[in-house]
Amino acid sequence: MKQTGRLLIALVIGCGVTVGAVAQVPKDWQAPDITKLPDDKYGQAVRKGKALMEETYKHIGPEVKDVSKRYAGNNLACVSCHVDAGGRKFGNPWVGTFVSFPQYRGREDAISTTEERINGCMERSMNGKKLPLDSEEMKLMTTYLQFLSTGVPVGAKLEGGGTLRLKTLARAANPVAGKQVYAATCVACHGDNGQGVRRGKAGDANGYLFPPLWGADSYNNGAGMARVTLAAGFIKGNMPSGVTHTSTVLTDEQAFDVAAYINSQPRPVKANLEADFPARKNKPVDAAFPPYTPGFSAEQHKFGPWQPILEAREKGIYPAK
Repeated sequence: MKQTGRLLIALVIGCGVTVGAVAQVPKDWQAPDITKLPDDKYGQAVRKGKALMEETYKHIGPEVKDVSKRYAGNNLACVSCHVDAGGRKFGNPWVGTFVSFPQYRGREDAISTTEERINGCMERSMNGKKLPLDSEEMKLMTTYLQFLSTGVPVGAKLEGGGTLRLKTLARAANPVAGKQVYAATCVACHGDNGQGVRRGKAGDANGYLFPPLWGADSYNNGAGMARVTLAAGFIKGNMPSGVTHTSTVLTDEQAFDVAAYINSQPRPVKANLEADFPARKNKPVDAAFPPYTPGFSAEQHKFGPWQPILEAREKGIYPAK
């Protein structure tokens, strides 16, 4: 198998995706139509769950009036990373998510539930704390996820799930070149300083029209988007605004470089990241936090080139326990 193919498999395993014989969902799948739901208790719960994920900052963000509801540590929304309310191909869709759990996840080296996966996002992408498993918010989120998987067989493989998987660069991703890409294609929405555009003002719990990409109100360094390979695939398939995987404007190299630039900027730090991927063979080669693969720097883990790290892994050289 070519190096690129091996690296993709390594990255997929690192994400905790189960590989095996699974059912196929039609290529032309679409998210189910929420407007067709009746106005009964189930329909109401689905709509509330969707609203919670679209306006997370308004319900459980750090600026909501009820201090006991401040579970998120930033003013992002779940849909900041899951485009079209989780219904877009290669936009980190939630369609099929509910029926893919419980599943083995490499980050924990354990079987995880849907609720545990949500809380992983709460602690990382939302830079906050776990939702209680019996909370109303958790029930609403899982109900919406269940609705989005209507008609999807358990364990089905969803084409367009996750983000685009780009051919990895032979060189390191270049934050300096990425800054130029950012200035040309991203600054109009996310600003010169990457702080996005608020709907109102700080403290009003109204979140952002365009979210910040770094700084105190963005995702922390333990989030999936903090990995350059994953961020590059998301950016290529969904950015700038209005782009989809069928109408991309950035080259793969530009996507990698601008992802490197964004992830070279300051952001919140998640505690105890060294506990991630306790089975070190699962740790993605672009996971830019210790322990590192012996012989390779933190910078190379973050920006690449990743092929040499993969080759070391194939020889049985893994990060220390």
